[in-house]
Amino acid sequence: MSQAKHVLAQVLDRVDADLETSLERLFEWLRIQSISTDPAYREECVKAAEWLNGELAEIGFESSLRPTGGHPVVLAHSRRPDRPHALFYGHYDVQPVDPLELWDRPPFEPALVKLPDGRKVIGARGACDDKGQVMTFIEACRAWRKVTGELPLSITTLVEGAEEDGSKFLPEFVAANRDELKADIGLVCDTGMWDSDTPAITSSLRGLVYEEIIVRCAAMDLHSGRFGGAAQNPIRILSQIIADLHDADGRVTLTGFYDGVHETPPEVLKQWAALGLTAESFLEPIGLKYPAGEKGRMVIEQIQSRPTCDVNGIIGGYTGEGTKTVIASEARCKVSFRLVGDQDPAKISEAFEAFVRERIPADCSVEFIHHKGSRALSLPYDMQALSAAKSALKEEWGVEPITIGSGGSIPIVGNFKRTLELDSLLVGFGLDDDRMHSPNEKYDLKSFHKGIRSWVRIIAALAE
Repeated sequence: MSQAKHVLAQVLDRVDADLETSLERLFEWLRIQSISTDPAYREECVKAAEWLNGELAEIGFESSLRPTGGHPVVLAHSRRPDRPHALFYGHYDVQPVDPLELWDRPPFEPALVKLPDGRKVIGARGACDDKGQVMTFIEACRAWRKVTGELPLSITTLVEGAEEDGSKFLPEFVAANRDELKADIGLVCDTGMWDSDTPAITSSLRGLVYEEIIVRCAAMDLHSGRFGGAAQNPIRILSQIIADLHDADGRVTLTGFYDGVHETPPEVLKQWAALGLTAESFLEPIGLKYPAGEKGRMVIEQIQSRPTCDVNGIIGGYTGEGTKTVIASEARCKVSFRLVGDQDPAKISEAFEAFVRERIPADCSVEFIHHKGSRALSLPYDMQALSAAKSALKEEWGVEPITIGSGGSIPIVGNFKRTLELDSLLVGFGLDDDRMHSPNEKYDLKSFHKGIRSWVRIIAALAE
């Protein structure tokens, strides 16, 4: 066995030996009620930040609390100028616990609970989102320090206290501290696994364009008996616009919409196909059977690597009890586009506006409300750090990790890319049944334990 592998084995043994005390530390942190959205818990948020600050200082980080316009940021450095530099991100704030009566036990009294299927889980608010996930990384660093006296990487940790409140002040903080936060790779833990035995690395995030339109026709609501058939109906116009947004094959019909959309490499598609995610298994739990996306695409492509257009709301006319024979004077809708690859949010917005204006009758008008857009983000499939992390996860879990995309957006990852020119690996160990944001949140003990071991291996792999 090489010296490097011998040291790695020692660090992993230390993780196993210290698991009970690692849990005790996590439980101590989970007892702090750091609900960021409620001003009544402001002091609890500060307390949670101070607790983490102390833990990081204890394991050799230069750690400090940094003020923001809201809750403080915990910023810590373990510097090794001769080694690669990683910036780790997480958050210490948690969601409100309402409705409290649906919890099986008090949400801030963490405990190990055995589920009917035999799994042991950590039950508490914040167990998965995100204190348990953050602690997998912190405990990995602790094990490295105990065994070798230092970390094999130069590491900066940035843990905020307002992620559940929209990270309102974090972009400003990152911009103001750009030089201090420079790194070679970002590490983000706020994601999950494919299943309880298969780790995943999220390598892409879809972007977003959100539009709102208001179609106006008559100067007032009209009696449909008197004006029906002669007056323009804005709901009818809006309905036609919405219907025209997709063709018979489920493709979006905006001019140039697919510019910048890249095909997923065949080897990745093969890996996705082997996961066995069928339309039936994905849609049946929500009461559906048939996928509505682009024909000829797997469901997993439709939800993570292909662009989409969805109508999120329609408002118009009379919607109260009983009847009212009225032709509304206006109708509105909200439409969102999820973007992939190199799609340009500004061009999508322009194309949508042109598409709508072409369908507005001469004596009607349309108003546009353009909400903020964001580009998609993706890592190159041949990126060295991605390959290193995949190898490390395979060593720990004994199976090939899945490289997946996320259908949603994680704003801080885009902020790191724009402000710090930093690509981020998203590696987390949450599961679909962890009930994040819901009563009875939990985090599997296996996720916590093997999560720590996984970060030990990833840190070693990135150092090489």
